[in-house]
Parts: sequence; C-alpha cells; structure tokens
Amino acid sequence: MKLAYWMYAGPAHIGTLRVASSFKNVHAIMHAPLGDDYFNVMRSMLERDRDFTPVTASTVDRHVLARGSQEKVVENITRKGKEERPDLIVLTPTCTSSILQEDLQNFVRGASITSDSDVILADVNHYRVDELQAADGTLEQVVRYYLNKARGQGTLGRSLANIPSANIIGTSTLGFHNQHDCRELERLLRDIGIRIHQIIPEGGFVGNLHNLPKAWFNLVPYREVGLMTAVYLDEEFGMPCVSTTPAGIVDTAECIRQMQECVGKWAPVLLEEEVDYEPYIDRQTRFVSQAAWFSRSIDCQNLTGKRAVIFGDATHATAMTKILSREMGIRVCCAGTYCKHDAEWFNEQVRGFCDKVLVTDDHTEVGDMIGREEPSAIFGTQMERHVGKRLDIPCGVISSPVHIQNFPLGYRPFLGYEGTNQIADLVYNSYTLGMEDHLLDIFGGHDTERAATEPSPVEQDPLIWSPESQLGLSQIPRFVRGKIQGKTEKFARQNGITNITLEVMYAAREILGT
Repeated sequence: MKLAYWMYAGPAHIGTLRVASSFKNVHAIMHAPLGDDYFNVMRSMLERDRDFTPVTASTVDRHVLARGSQEKVVENITRKGKEERPDLIVLTPTCTSSILQEDLQNFVRGASITSDSDVILADVNHYRVDELQAADGTLEQVVRYYLNKARGQGTLGRSLANIPSANIIGTSTLGFHNQHDCRELERLLRDIGIRIHQIIPEGGFVGNLHNLPKAWFNLVPYREVGLMTAVYLDEEFGMPCVSTTPAGIVDTAECIRQMQECVGKWAPVLLEEEVDYEPYIDRQTRFVSQAAWFSRSIDCQNLTGKRAVIFGDATHATAMTKILSREMGIRVCCAGTYCKHDAEWFNEQVRGFCDKVLVTDDHTEVGDMIGREEPSAIFGTQMERHVGKRLDIPCGVISSPVHIQNFPLGYRPFLGYEGTNQIADLVYNSYTLGMEDHLLDIFGGHDTERAATEPSPVEQDPLIWSPESQLGLSQIPRFVRGKIQGKTEKFARQNGITNITLEVMYAAREILGT
C-alpha cells in the first residue's frame, strides 16, 4: 500500500459498495473507522441521487477496540433489517478495519439467525484487489449465492424464454456514463428484436437472480465489472457471453454479429426462423451514425496524422485506441491503462494500433510520458485532463475515475451508434480547440486588453538570457516553451531585471506558476 493524493481505482470496499448500492432493496453495512465512510457523500454528490444511499457505517472506535465489535456489527445488521427490510444485507470491512483481523464471517452467521434478510460477507481481499476487481468479484458472489439458494429450494429457472432475450451485466452506480450507455444498449437490443431479460446490478432485484439462466445470452459491455459473473454463468449453465464493447463503428457491428450468432443457435428451433442483423448494421452505419460520414469528411481528414495519447480503464482505452487509429486515421503514439490485472488482454487488443503501450497506476509516470510524447490531444481520465491543462494540451475525458462532469443531465452515451456520434464530437472538438489555440499563438490572437496595456516590442528594453538559462529553456517541451519564455520575461520586466539567469527562471516559476 502507498499514500497518494490521486488513485485511478479506489480501495476494494468502494467496489463492493458500488455493486451493493446498485441493486434495489439491498443494504450495505460498512465496518470502518471514521474517514472511510465517504462513499455516501461521493455517490449522492456525483449522481445527484434523490434517494439516500443504502449504506450504513458500523463505526470502529475506541470502545470497539477495547471489547471487540461483534455485538455492534450484529446489532447494526439486525436493526437495519428491521428498519429497511432489505432482501439482502452485505457486510464489508475496509482496508483499515481489516487490520483488526476479526472473524466477520462468524458475525454474519450470528446476524443471519435473527435477521429476516439474507446476510453475506463480501469475499474480498482488501490488500490485494482494487475497486474494480472487488466490484467484479462481489457481483459474481451475489449471483452465485442466489443461484445456489434457488437450486437448493428448487426454484432455479432453467428453461429458455420464448423470444430472444439477453442479460446486461456490469452497469453500476458511479460507472462512467453507465446509465446513458445502458439506455442506448436497451434501444439497440429492442431494435433487433431482443428483449432485455435482466440488467444487473444497476436497478436489479436479487430476488429475480434465480431467473438469470432463462436468457439466451449475456452481454457484458465493460470488462471491469461483470466478466466474472458471465464466466460463472457460462461454466455453470452454458450461457454464451458477448463481451465485445460496442464502441465505434467497427466494434459495434462486431458486437451485433456476435449477438446474432448467439440468437441464431436457438431461433430456428424456438422461433422457426433465421435471424439476419446485417441490414440493421448497414442502415445504422449509413444513416444513424454520423461518425461514419464524419470519418470521410474534410474535417476528419484534417486530423489524419495528428498524434494522441490515450489512457484509462482497459475497456475505454482499448475502444478509443481502435476508434482513433482505424476509423479516424489519428496516430496513437501511446495507449495506456491503469488496470494492471488486465495488462495481458490490453496489450493484445491495442497491439498494432499504437506506437507504445503503458500499463501503470502511477499518475506521475503517465504525466511524464505525456510530456515526452508532446501529443496534439489527450484522451484520458480527469487526471490526464489536469495534466493537459498544465501542459496546454486539449484533453477529452473517456474513462473513470469519475467527476461530476461525467454525469451530464443530457443524454451522452459512449456505446452504440449514438455513442459513435458523441465520441466523434469529443475528438473533433478536442483537436479543433487545440488548433485554434495554435493559430492564436502564431498570429497574436485577439487579446486586445493585453495589446492596450503592454508596451510594444519597440518600447521594451531587450532582455539578455544567460547561456545557462537558454540551455534550460531549450530543454522545455516546445509546445509550452514560448508560453514559459513570455511569462519569465514578463516577470523580469515587472521586477526591473535585464539579465535572465536560471535563478530568475526559477523565481518566475514559483510566483507565476510557469
């Protein structure tokens, strides 16, 4: 573990709470000290949710340390069971409370005796996995628990539905544009005659999980959450899984073709007909997705050969790399992800679409890479947006970690055919704004206030740069060199300095933030 002011993926208990709070009528008990209970505030603020977050903190304090926490935890589980009457209560510790090495599984067994709700302990190693891995594991644990329970009670649904149907697995609270993506996937499936069987965990009921196997196949739009559940359902019930993320023209078509393959296995038997989704793909590509037209337009051709850096979770970084490289002709000089546990898959997917690959969860390493590459635009997380702002490089946000900007009130999916339009807009606006700034630098811009207040170059005394300061200036990336030179000279003139040394450069940097 290490202390950092920025993390791409949060601690494990955040992933567990994301899944638990996504289900309807599920309550989470977080066994944690004060300071670890920020999830409620984060979720309420970012998602603008009108309902209270169904998470209760069972606080670890000095009294707990003195006599143990079993009585308090059991009491909180029993009390919430009576007050909220949830279908399920999930107990999870945090990294901090895990240090106590308490037998929480025994606490759960004791609480199950007195509670009318199902009670489980999140089976997560808080020292070995991060938020995304914990969310994936917790969802699989909940699904496995209820399917095993249904098997024991004889209520497990095994017969296929009469019409083509699919489970969408992995959309959750605090996911990057997950709610909008889910709406777009629902529309896409409805258009090709596939009924939505269940969507989990977001908006799902654990009481309905016993019917999951009735769907014809499972759709997992994000690798980070849902893949473990789909693998379990495939191994246990033989349910096929479509895990190609429908982002961009090419992969959206590929995802639909994979769904056609799943439906095509049963349609001749149960529906007595063949299915063909190619006309739908052609119609959507030509008339609905403006991105297909945009890729052939003069605007997109002007972006050909431009350089970009991409960084994010494995799903979105991979999708964006392929879209820029093969659909827009933009050169991806480096593609990276912070999902170190999925490094092998990521390397395999982006190979051939980028010059370099970076797998790291250290934001300083990412920032240094961007400084070396000097791209025309960045497509990354909120952290890369800050890096781009510092280096004066435009950045489009394509991946979590999430910010309130990633929960727009308008409709902005990143998946499906409408998602292709949103991505095209994001790419175009990022590059054109960058080019406008470049043109303003060349021609002097339209800063009339600066022109009116600053003396003309003829009226200003020339400044002398020492050899050391010239060498230091030459080592600064060229896309910010002129900006830093101008600020340094402005600082020197304001302070009556005519000879610019390294010390003057450092002083200007401290005061003006160059």
